[in-house]
Amino acid sequence: MTVDARPSGGALVDQFEYGLNSPICLTWELTYACNLSCLHCLSSSGKRDPQELTTAQCEDLIDELQRMQVFYVNIGGGEPTIRPDFWHLLEYSVAHNVGVKFSTNGSRITPSRAEWLASTDYVDVQVSLDGATAGVNDVLRGEGTHAVALRALDNLANAGFADAKLSVVVTRENVHQLEAFKDIADSRGATLRLTRLRPSGRGADVWDDLHPTAEQQRDLYEWLVAAGDNVLTGDSFFHLAALGDPLPGLNLCGAGRVVCLIDPIGDVYACPFAIHDRFMAGNVLTDGGFGHVWRESELFAELRSPQSGGACSSCSAYDSCRGGCMAAKFFTGLPLDGPDPECVKGNSVDALADPSRIIPSASQDHSRPSARQRPNHACDESPLSTTTFISLETLMAQQ
Repeated sequence: MTVDARPSGGALVDQFEYGLNSPICLTWELTYACNLSCLHCLSSSGKRDPQELTTAQCEDLIDELQRMQVFYVNIGGGEPTIRPDFWHLLEYSVAHNVGVKFSTNGSRITPSRAEWLASTDYVDVQVSLDGATAGVNDVLRGEGTHAVALRALDNLANAGFADAKLSVVVTRENVHQLEAFKDIADSRGATLRLTRLRPSGRGADVWDDLHPTAEQQRDLYEWLVAAGDNVLTGDSFFHLAALGDPLPGLNLCGAGRVVCLIDPIGDVYACPFAIHDRFMAGNVLTDGGFGHVWRESELFAELRSPQSGGACSSCSAYDSCRGGCMAAKFFTGLPLDGPDPECVKGNSVDALADPSRIIPSASQDHSRPSARQRPNHACDESPLSTTTFISLETLMAQQ
């Protein structure tokens, strides 16, 4: 498939739409094994895939990323620290000039590990927490996980680790806690990073109940504008740009253009939030390596071609939000050239109410049998108030 030539001038965002020779960064899910069963897990993690890349195959991939001059990788899962070779692969990556930012629930960030991380260059640590209080967080992530995450942040701070990240998925249950999250991060010398709830993986089961309301989205936008560069968003909220000025960051769907995802068995997807057969571009083992997939994939060529605004093209805010998130549209059964399901102009309301809308089935699920469940709730209760969890200690004992 032929891609139109990248323009020689103009805004940087216009250049990025045509893709880069190498991704700015990529997400690498090292394993789908996890000692938690978070209700909103976008990769439906829990059980290890028996075809996970071996240590040697992971090393070969890191070598290729070094040759491609990939600046850094976001390593996630699952819980990446569960892999027995995780710390070796982290060292190997840093030794080969590929920086690592890894996401963790914090359960294995002991004081000794924190000291080692503090002494290691080119590594960033991102600890997940989805409630500033245990009462909000533990309903989503499991009993005891709030305390575990704070302990990990404390261990990193006490070891002198500079600028850890506190990663929060914004939901209607925690959006009122933004200042409290900021206080938690500030008090430990960390930086708050907010990400968007996507309706993928197990997140599809709870998205209707947990994604922020229209009023909360406006409050979130205003809070982010006031916070400026002091809060990171990873371009999760560029759909909110239709409310006013763009937020700091790229403000563009970078799927297959500047970012992508590699899963535990080497499959390459256009976006970390779109782990589905529809968005699989190839495999690093069977399709000539990651570089070949990145440069030659028909899917990526399609995404790098000029995109139609579709139903959004007549909207005055299209140049600001670019139609929103591809993954959010796909997993809610909306057309990819239509409005985002959380369109702040309300342009997706009718489409979401359409009884003929077909929500795609998950193409994979690594959940434990008890993890995938749609919560029961009364209209006047928290949507997750009746959900029960296995304790963190029990889950860790199962590993």
